[in-house]
Amino acid sequence: MRTLRAEGLKVGVVDCGGGLGIPYRNEPVSSPVGLAAAIRGAFHNMDVRVAVEPGRWLVGPASVLLASVVLVKQTPHARIIVLDAAMNDLVRPAMYEAWHGIVPLSAADAVAPVSPAMIVGPVCESSDTFARNRDMPKLAPDARVAILDTGAYGRVMSSTYNARTLAAEAWVDGGRWCLTRERPPIEALWEQERLPA
Repeated sequence: MRTLRAEGLKVGVVDCGGGLGIPYRNEPVSSPVGLAAAIRGAFHNMDVRVAVEPGRWLVGPASVLLASVVLVKQTPHARIIVLDAAMNDLVRPAMYEAWHGIVPLSAADAVAPVSPAMIVGPVCESSDTFARNRDMPKLAPDARVAILDTGAYGRVMSSTYNARTLAAEAWVDGGRWCLTRERPPIEALWEQERLPA
């Protein structure tokens, strides 16, 4: 900013970018107070407006992806837990091995002994993976899990890849909830298609 102003350019706004991230596992928790202090320290005497994009800190923890166990299989190399959610619902782990917490919803499963497992989706390709070597309890078919912190990128990066319809969505506030998007019927995948005469 000083360099630009020294060259005679007017700088009235500084965008500090994505602002605060969120801790996906054991990272330190970001502090709005700490970020504000750093920005104040850098720009306090520069007569400039500051913009911050709250990003993941604001919306990341606001959403979870709920899934059910379809199948559990043991191979010579790993225990594999197959969910009914897939990479089309949350692509970040498949695309760049992003880490999301995965927790069982059953109170009994939550306190059961754990061992390493791969947690995957039902799309038949090797990248449809939510986690590798993740400590998980023994989960039976139909057990439910929550994949955490999906609010920042879950919905906006979801797709109908591999002819899978978009997930249903619900809004929850305390003890109240409502369905905000139903899962479309499979026919919705081709309803906009037209065959030539």
